[in-house]
Amino acid sequence: MNNKNDNWRLKWFSAPLMKLFRKVTPRMSRTEQEALEAGSVWWDGELFSGKPKWKKLLSLPKPSLSKEEKAFMDGPVTTLCNMLDDWQITHEDKDLPENVWQYIKDNGFFSMIIPKHYGGKEFSAYAHSQVVMKISTRSISTAVTVMVPNSLGPGKLLMEYGTEEQKDYYLPRLAKGEEIPCFALTSPKAGSDAGAIPDFGIVCKDKFEGKKDVLGIRLTWDKRYITLGPVATLLGLAFKLYDPDKLIGDKEELGITLALIPTNTKGVNIGNRHFPLNMVFMNGPNSGKDVFIPMDWIIGGVDQAGQGWRMLMECLSDGRAISLPALSTGAGKLASLSVGAYSRVRQQFKMPIGKFEGVEEALARIGGLTYIMDASRSLTLAALDNGEKPSVISAVVKYHLTESMRKVVNDAMDVLGGAGICLGPKNIMGRAYQAIPISITVEGANILTRSMIIFGQGAIRSHPYIYKELESLSEHDENEALEQFDRALFGHMRFFISNTIRCFLYGLTNAWFIRTPARVNSKTKRYYKQATRMSAAFALVTDISLMILGGSLKRKEKLSARLGDILSHLYLLSAVLKHYQDQGEYESDQPFVDWACQYNLQRIQTAFNGFLHNFPNRPVAMLLRWVIFPWGRRYAPPDDQLGHKVAKLLINPSEMRNRLTEGVFIPEDDNEAITLLESALRKVVDAEAVEKKIRSFQKSFRPGYADYNAMLQAALEEGVIDKDEESILQQANEARNKVIAVDDFTFDLKRNKNG
Repeated sequence: MNNKNDNWRLKWFSAPLMKLFRKVTPRMSRTEQEALEAGSVWWDGELFSGKPKWKKLLSLPKPSLSKEEKAFMDGPVTTLCNMLDDWQITHEDKDLPENVWQYIKDNGFFSMIIPKHYGGKEFSAYAHSQVVMKISTRSISTAVTVMVPNSLGPGKLLMEYGTEEQKDYYLPRLAKGEEIPCFALTSPKAGSDAGAIPDFGIVCKDKFEGKKDVLGIRLTWDKRYITLGPVATLLGLAFKLYDPDKLIGDKEELGITLALIPTNTKGVNIGNRHFPLNMVFMNGPNSGKDVFIPMDWIIGGVDQAGQGWRMLMECLSDGRAISLPALSTGAGKLASLSVGAYSRVRQQFKMPIGKFEGVEEALARIGGLTYIMDASRSLTLAALDNGEKPSVISAVVKYHLTESMRKVVNDAMDVLGGAGICLGPKNIMGRAYQAIPISITVEGANILTRSMIIFGQGAIRSHPYIYKELESLSEHDENEALEQFDRALFGHMRFFISNTIRCFLYGLTNAWFIRTPARVNSKTKRYYKQATRMSAAFALVTDISLMILGGSLKRKEKLSARLGDILSHLYLLSAVLKHYQDQGEYESDQPFVDWACQYNLQRIQTAFNGFLHNFPNRPVAMLLRWVIFPWGRRYAPPDDQLGHKVAKLLINPSEMRNRLTEGVFIPEDDNEAITLLESALRKVVDAEAVEKKIRSFQKSFRPGYADYNAMLQAALEEGVIDKDEESILQQANEARNKVIAVDDFTFDLKRNKNG
């Protein structure tokens, strides 16, 4: 296009449209702008593009532990887990033992993210996740205690934004455990809406530590749900900063600001404890009224005054992308290991319960969802360790992994029955069940995350052109703004037209002609093709929705949530394909891969259906349905035969089961519940062939008053089995009896030491 045509297009087409856009586009608040600018666009951008570059994903290095990180896992982490008695912690002491607190401090569990030159471990995101996950399979309360200082808190904020003086003073102290940090964000009147916190600080001058006219801030706040708050020595605080006398600038309202305050500062009130559903990690309220702090207690100093929301948005990804997915995946792995074994050991109607089809359904979900959780956790960690800060993806894994944990643990409780609902040292899943609401609440409530953040933030941040169009509207130079808008607009138009054509052709041919990377396993090629097809459909629906609904889409949270579901399951599907390749594409893993891919495709289809069924413009909805699904909805959920294969792998010792449950802590004590289960599984499997030999004899053995051992003795005397076989059956029966035994207590619910 020549300059004359360019000028014509700018004058008669782009300029009027830009004027219209400015009128209809809702003005973004400062907090919204900072949230959008936080982090980086990564694979989410590829999914929004409608034609994801799979080679880019598959070339990402597989996450792994360094020699030092592996030594820490095998040494201090294992030692810590062996020190933990979760029943004593949660039911009897309501706190970690003093020696455990000291061990955590002395061995650097609070310093995994702190650089080595400050005395920290400087571990990778993958190592951080592995540590939290392994501890969580032993004690969730301890895992939360360890994860908080390594997630959103003073350490992370200092590393990213602190002054050199702040880093040099605080980071070595945090690394040694001399300081216990917490971060106070949530206020009673502003839960998930952190931008509306009422806590405030006024810039002023006052006396401090004997000095007069010290420039500082007079703070008033009231916070709650602050993990480690009751025992913290260093309080990170978020508040709104005001400068009425213009002492540090020319603005009165500076915005959200973050400061570090030693908890022994005069006026700081560390309150009592909350009691989060028997998870006894330290959590509680704190407050302060007219607390004066010097200006250099702002994280990053006076230059970072008012920059707190951006700082928080950029650092939130650790909690969302590392810690909570680690807890959720740990629960899934623990359920897969323990409930899989229990289903083989526990018998009803003289058959392992894991072979009943109803139980198989639950086991298939447990195994399939755990595979998805581990895959998406690993992929996200790989991105973090390669320099990405995927803010949208962190919201995806936070929401979907904690929700998957909810489903997995609920299924586990159904299978365990009475053994699941009776709390005690032998109950493996009880505390995980109680922890579900905690996981789905922290770091942004799940309802909010799904309905407002995943697509609401992703559509603007990750779309190839929308953010560029919005950026052009805020450009001060009018000529430059128009040129930027024109480039983005016409790029967007070309993108929309080509995407519409591709979407229809993909649907018409069932994605048959879509190219896949050459090194992809032939059994997974169809999943790559269908993922590309659904990515194109997602990109098309996103553009249509924004064109027709505009800014009102932000308020239509149910529609936004369904679009977020499509994006999320596309990511989870991508993660499964990448994970399968990273783990070596074992033939035995194929049932899990098939189950996970089919599950995600069916969930994508369900989300599309819900969106189109409720889209307010019915003619457009009907047209979109025809373009996306010209032959109707073809994705079916995993069938019964596939579910049977997944369940069978969970109830049998195998390399696949070991890979799926890798990272679960197995205690050294042979009398621990999980150790008893694994031992019983091996003994029961070994005894199965012998049990078949005595099955007909069992039916003819009539004396009802005789026990199992008497029946074995009779079978031995009759020559049905030999002495070695009798021993195998006795060992299996004893192991089974230990596994199915449920904790009982004295009348006042104190532990029965002899039970």
